[in-house]
Amino acid sequence: MNNLSILVKREYWEHRGGFLWTPVWVCGVILGLSLLGMISAEVFRARVGVQLGGMSLGAVRAAISAQDYAHAGYAFDVTQVMFAAIPCIALFFVLFFYLLGALYDDRRDRSVLFWKSLPVSDAATVVSKVLSAMLLAPLVALVVSTLAYLVFVVLVSAWLALHGLNVLPALAASHPLRTLWRLLLTVPLDALWALPTIGWLLFWSAWSRSKPFLWAVMVPLLAVFANWWLGVLGAPHFGGLLDLAHMAGRLLLSVMPGSWLSADAGGLRQWLPNPQALDDGGLLHPARMLDTATSPGLWLGVVVGVALIGAAIWARRRRIETSV
Repeated sequence: MNNLSILVKREYWEHRGGFLWTPVWVCGVILGLSLLGMISAEVFRARVGVQLGGMSLGAVRAAISAQDYAHAGYAFDVTQVMFAAIPCIALFFVLFFYLLGALYDDRRDRSVLFWKSLPVSDAATVVSKVLSAMLLAPLVALVVSTLAYLVFVVLVSAWLALHGLNVLPALAASHPLRTLWRLLLTVPLDALWALPTIGWLLFWSAWSRSKPFLWAVMVPLLAVFANWWLGVLGAPHFGGLLDLAHMAGRLLLSVMPGSWLSADAGGLRQWLPNPQALDDGGLLHPARMLDTATSPGLWLGVVVGVALIGAAIWARRRRIETSV
């Protein structure tokens, strides 16, 4: 276990640019655009007297009600989720290419000979990379996005305070700790859902002599195309529960944080417009996440992912060379 923790720290320090600085830059851009929006609003308000819903700010202050504050609190909750969700797009690309190079790069530069000389097993090396992709990178991104959201709240509060609007009642109507707790609950769910992609990419990273990206991507895409073509010709092909397109999607895209939401698209469409969605039946409600965590599709993917990780460990033991 001590070796494993050291290996995970090694992964963080070697890939800190992707794990840490990518979400920092993404959140920084969001905060920068938010600040520019506030400055632009000030400039346009001063020039042309921009109003909110046809009302001046003074009229807004006088007309705002408790229900309006409750809706504003919900808007803060949604904003907190959005701050956690937007960096996930960049995190997908970081993890995808990290996993493709995780076991290939040290074979390409021959540093694998050094690592194999240490008293560290191939299984521990592979598992450390699995844990880094499953837990370390998403947790770092969540911490960064949460801090960025707090900065956003301070900026918005200060801006509204300059216009005599007290944002504290809206913040009191929001649920930042509850939302953060539910976002934390998505991390292990994301980790389990991502196992097929993690195992698939690590296998090709360990096995391919060159161009692991082409092997990892083209093999499932060619299989899907061949299956579709056989269907067009009326020949026997896979369909229904053995839908190769769905399987290829799980193999290539499930490392995207929150991709398990695609299994509940109806709930996703109902979530954002509904102020009570975070309270009862929303996608971030623990009961809804528990349903996903106990679904057969998730655990079938876990079995496939573990098998592929085992294959990656086996390939790691056999291959130390590339064609480069």
